[in-house]
Amino acid sequence: MTTKRDLYEVLGVSKNASQEDIKKAYRQMAMKYHPDKNPGDSDAEEKFKEVAEAYAILSDPDKRQRYDRFGHSGVSGAGDFGGFSNIEDIFSAFGDIFGSGFGDIFGTGTRRRSARSRNRGTDLKVSLKLTLEEIATGVTKTIKVKKYVRCSACNGTGGDKNSRTIDCLACHGSGEIRHVSQSMFGQFVNVMTCERCNGEGKIISNPCRTCNGDGREVGYKTMEINIPAGVAGGNYIPYRGEGNAGKKGGPNGDLIVYIDELSHPIFEREDNNVFMVLPISFPQAALGVSMEIPTLTGKAKITIPAGTQSGRILRMRNKGIPYLRGAGIGDQLVQVQVYVPTKLTAEEKKMIRELEKLENLKPSKEGGRNIFEKFKDALNI
Repeated sequence: MTTKRDLYEVLGVSKNASQEDIKKAYRQMAMKYHPDKNPGDSDAEEKFKEVAEAYAILSDPDKRQRYDRFGHSGVSGAGDFGGFSNIEDIFSAFGDIFGSGFGDIFGTGTRRRSARSRNRGTDLKVSLKLTLEEIATGVTKTIKVKKYVRCSACNGTGGDKNSRTIDCLACHGSGEIRHVSQSMFGQFVNVMTCERCNGEGKIISNPCRTCNGDGREVGYKTMEINIPAGVAGGNYIPYRGEGNAGKKGGPNGDLIVYIDELSHPIFEREDNNVFMVLPISFPQAALGVSMEIPTLTGKAKITIPAGTQSGRILRMRNKGIPYLRGAGIGDQLVQVQVYVPTKLTAEEKKMIRELEKLENLKPSKEGGRNIFEKFKDALNI
């Protein structure tokens, strides 16, 4: 049974190496043992896999901690050079740390996506404005989306009736343009996607006159958007395949519907509760009153107890907004605000002055002394 080497030794770094040092060492070692630089050298290929495994573990803080404590047994699940089944997987996972693409440097790796994947349509984003009432109950909205749709003349193929597909003359059907250069490290092959055929390797002999070979045209689609109760501003709903059509029969992108919550003239939202201010008169506050007030789903009766003070908050259960995930509905919080008139007639002023003389209409007393007398004592007035 072959004993695995210490991972720090594989990369040539110390156990105190930073993540940047580990990344730099991996890049140097991978370049050194890359199979394209060592064609037919099985030993170099094994070392390349060993370097990839070391980087897969030491670049992950959690795996590195387990390795430092328990050695290879602590990361046994990350074996077989980091869980990758072949060298192409290594390119896919770590190619981004080499700038323009690890595989592209050597002419291998992940550079070749399928034509269908390359031609995927772009996603569309739509903002949908909703009132609190619509959010409280859920709603279905009808929208009209302007987007690229499959060309009606060529059915998305991009070719005219008598057109045929031929090899691209620029790349000779490979989909790639290769540039070979020499450096101190040896021969490098820089692989670029062919611009003429967009990497497909094929071109259409007679492009469709309607779409000029693109396979799509501008159109409109009317859709019904079902909004569940309880959404909030910033939430979004994806509609798969409802975005722009892809070029030359490629798959459609997605439609992303973003929720835009409109401000309300009466209510303010606080998570799933709604808050409102209810102005009442002094007699209503003093004597108590039962009245109907607005809610998000219509009207409901609320009872103001006698002697209610201005600023008191009353709670109306289950009159708020439903929870988007899970059972339950928020509440409606009603803050009572005693209205003080700003304009009075002479007769009204006279009546209020008479009321002012009544002891029970003055601020509450404590211990037989008026509260204002306590203020005077505290301020030494």
